[in-house]
Amino acid sequence: MKRRSPTTAPGTLQRWWADAVGYQVYLRSFADSDNDGVGDLGGIIERLDYLERLGVDFVWITPFYPSPGDDWGYDVADYCDVDPLFGDLQQFDRLVAVAHDRGIRIVADLVPNHTSSNHRWFQAALGNSGAAERERYRDYYIWRDPAPGGGPPNNWVSYFGGPAWTLEPASGQYYLHLFLPSQPDLNWRNPAVATEWDDILRFWLDRGVDGFRVDVAGGLVKDERLRPNPQLQPIPPRASRWEQWDCFEHLHDVFQPESQDVFRRWRIICDIYGAFLHGETYHLDPRGMDDLLPSDGMHGGYWFAPMHIEWAPDAVRETLQAPSDTLVSRLLWAASSHDMPRAPTRFAPPDTGAGATGSRGPWGAARTLVLNVLTAFLPGTFVLYQGEELGLSDGEVAAADKLDPVGPDGDVSAGRDGCRTPMPWSASRYNGFSGVEPWLRSAERPHPETAAVQEGDGRSWLRAYQELLEVQRRVRPSFANGTSAVEWTDNDNGPIISYRRGRIVVAANLGENSHEVQAPAAATELYDSALACRHPYADNPSPCADASSSGTRVLAPASAVVWQT
Repeated sequence: MKRRSPTTAPGTLQRWWADAVGYQVYLRSFADSDNDGVGDLGGIIERLDYLERLGVDFVWITPFYPSPGDDWGYDVADYCDVDPLFGDLQQFDRLVAVAHDRGIRIVADLVPNHTSSNHRWFQAALGNSGAAERERYRDYYIWRDPAPGGGPPNNWVSYFGGPAWTLEPASGQYYLHLFLPSQPDLNWRNPAVATEWDDILRFWLDRGVDGFRVDVAGGLVKDERLRPNPQLQPIPPRASRWEQWDCFEHLHDVFQPESQDVFRRWRIICDIYGAFLHGETYHLDPRGMDDLLPSDGMHGGYWFAPMHIEWAPDAVRETLQAPSDTLVSRLLWAASSHDMPRAPTRFAPPDTGAGATGSRGPWGAARTLVLNVLTAFLPGTFVLYQGEELGLSDGEVAAADKLDPVGPDGDVSAGRDGCRTPMPWSASRYNGFSGVEPWLRSAERPHPETAAVQEGDGRSWLRAYQELLEVQRRVRPSFANGTSAVEWTDNDNGPIISYRRGRIVVAANLGENSHEVQAPAAATELYDSALACRHPYADNPSPCADASSSGTRVLAPASAVVWQT
C-alpha cells in the first residue's frame, strides 16, 4: 500500500520522527545517474522505489553543497547551492517532491563547525575581496597571534591529526581548524555568524527539507579564552589521529555549553516547519549525551556507543541500557556510518573475518541484524547506513587506491574508505553503481551481495530487513509516539538480552551456543531473524526456532525474535 505523503506545511509540530526509520545515504557512493563515476541526487531519485520497498521513513543525505572535496563534501564552499557534481537546485527540488510522493522525508546534512577555505567568507577574511570585506569577515573565524615563544597559540590538536592551528603568513596570525587546514572553524561567538545560519536553515526548509543532521554538534563554540587542554600523556611517535586526540582532556575545544544557545535558536526555526533537528553528538557517556540534548535544544542526537563495542553480551547490554528513560527517546540508534567500519566487519569472528568468502563472514551480518532488531523497537529513531540491509562488510580498497585524507598515505585501515565503497546494485560491471569506474576504486562485490540478487532471494539479508521494518511499522502505533517505557527482562546477565515495550517483547541471543528463552504467554511471534535470513547457523543440528511444550523458545546464536502479547 502506498504511504501517505509526509506533512511539510509550516506550523506542523508533530514529532514524526518518534520511532521512525531513517536511512543514511553517503551520496558519492550510493548511485550514479549520469555515468561520471560519482553518486548524485539523480541516483537517489532513481532508487527511491528501492527505499520505499525497504520501508524507510526518511533519508539523510551527506553534504551535496559546492565543495573542493578535500573532506568529501564536509568542506563546504557555499551552503545555499548544489555542487554540479551532484546535480542542481532544480534536481534537489524534484528529489524532495518525488520522495514526499512516496511518503519519504528528506534530511539534509549541515556542517556549521567549519567552512571550506574556498568559502567566500574565508577568502574575504584573507583580504582577497578588499579591505572592507576583510574587516567584516575576519571575525567569522578564529584568529590568534603566535604563542609568546612562537608557534601555535595553544596545544589543541586536529581531530584528523597534527596541530589545530595553521599560520597565515600575510598577517602572521594562526587560524583554528579542528579538522583539515582547509576546513577553518567558524567563530560562533560572533552574532553575525548566527544570523547567516538562520538564513541558511530557512533557505532549505522553504525548499521542503524535513530536517537537519548537524555535523560536529558538540564542537561549535570554543572556550572564550582558548585555554590549552590538559595533556594526559606525551604524543607517541607516529601516533594515529585517535591516539593524538586521546592524549588530551578536551575541556576547552569541544562540548562548550554555549553551543546549546545555537541549537535553541535553531529549534525555534525548525519547530515552525515541523522539521527534525538532530546532531552528530559524539559522546560515549550518557551523562554527556544528556548535556548535549537538553529538552529545549536539538530534538535528538546519534548515540555512537553501539559503533564502539565488541560482540559481547555485557557490552551490548550496557550500551543499550545505559541511556536514561528520559534520554533514550531522543536518541538515534545506528550500528554503522560513513565514518566507522561497518558493523558486519567489526562483529565478524576472527576465524571468519576479512578473508572469508560471500559476505566476508556471515556471522558479522547476522550479529548486526540482531543488534538492529534490538534497537529497532526501542524508543527513539532507528537508522540504517546504506548497504547495511545487504549485510555488507567493508569494501576492499587497495593501498594504492586510498583516497581518505585521514591517516597516513597507503594505510587504508586508518581511513574511512572501506565503509564508503560504492553501493552494489547488480551483478553488472562496477556492480551497477555506474557505467564507468567509480570515484573510489575497490574490489567488486560478489553477486550474492548485490541488491538485485537479494531482492529475488526470499531469505536474503535485504528480505530480512524489509520484513523487520514492516513489522516495526506495523506495531509502531502502539508505542504512543515514543513514550512507551522499556522494561528490561534479562536479569542483567548471561547471553540473552530481552525487554518489553508495551505489548512488544524482544529477545536476542548474543552467545556462542543455542539458548532457551521463556516465550511470553498468549503471544504472537512477529519476527525471527534466524528464519528471515539465510542464517549461518542453519546447518547446525541444534534447534534454531523450535518451541518446547514448556513454553520456552530456543534461540540460535546471533538471532533475535519479536513477539506481540
